[in-house]
Amino acid sequence: MSLDNDKPVLVYYTMLNYAPAAEKLMTDNFRVIILENPEELKPVVMDRAEVLLAPLGYYLGKEIMDACPKLRAIGSNTTGHPHIDVDYAREKGVKVVTLKDHQDFLDTITPTAELTWGLIIALTRNIVPGFKSVLDGQWARWPFGGKAMLSRMSLGVAGLGRLGKLTASYGVAFGMDVKYYDPFVEKSPVDGITKLSSLEELVESSDIVTIHIPHEPETENLFSAEMFEKFKDGAFFVNTSRGELVDHDALLKALESGKLAGAAVDVLDGEFDPDFGSKVLDQPLVKYAQEHDNLIITPHIGGSTLDAWSLTQEYTIAKIIEGLGL
Repeated sequence: MSLDNDKPVLVYYTMLNYAPAAEKLMTDNFRVIILENPEELKPVVMDRAEVLLAPLGYYLGKEIMDACPKLRAIGSNTTGHPHIDVDYAREKGVKVVTLKDHQDFLDTITPTAELTWGLIIALTRNIVPGFKSVLDGQWARWPFGGKAMLSRMSLGVAGLGRLGKLTASYGVAFGMDVKYYDPFVEKSPVDGITKLSSLEELVESSDIVTIHIPHEPETENLFSAEMFEKFKDGAFFVNTSRGELVDHDALLKALESGKLAGAAVDVLDGEFDPDFGSKVLDQPLVKYAQEHDNLIITPHIGGSTLDAWSLTQEYTIAKIIEGLGL
């Protein structure tokens, strides 16, 4: 067993809220410097740091890497890494550990697809306004009838990666007509679903559209005003992916005009700004949802189950340990 002084120095932020098992794995293998968030990352810490954890909302780029002369690895228990300059890290020989390319492990992490279906059912069956009516002392079913049975509706899945596949398979289980568009998936691994030739064709022909596309520069505002115009009249829209994929002004207008019957989003553009929580009530979509029952907004809880948190955190730490040959 190595002495503590032989362990690499890792910088951990309390804002990451690691589960006890992940914390133990981390402290067993590293000398841990604990800060609240990356804004507290000062030269005296950077001089010692060999591993940096990277929370969403804080960009870890050239400036920080160059200020950490001993840096060997960067870790983030996320499926994407827009907050890390991966190319520059590779130039410097710094290992970047995320969950992005660990498909076998990610296949065991299912809560975002499960929440997607929770939102679809809540939205199409008016569960939230129905619940509110009971709290207001009412007991009447007729105002809250759903538009149609799911088994008579079509589901359009934009992006057939890990979460898209799960969501599509759940749609098949509900007896829905399930279609997908993904330029990188030619033949569906899910039985009973149909590939369409374009995103436009998908939204034109689907009663419910759910998106499972990674956030990259080329996918920002993919769902624009022009795209929402192509939706079926009275369709539903669900986003548990990333807020940056959607033009939120266009989404709001589609709801206000009645083009969309409803929407449910677990993500908002700008949510990784550290001050976003203090400004959430200023968001136009939130203001709309305060006055209307056809928009559900949840605070990015897609992956938020206790077991998923712990498993992804432990896996990230374990991969850092493996990558450093500890």
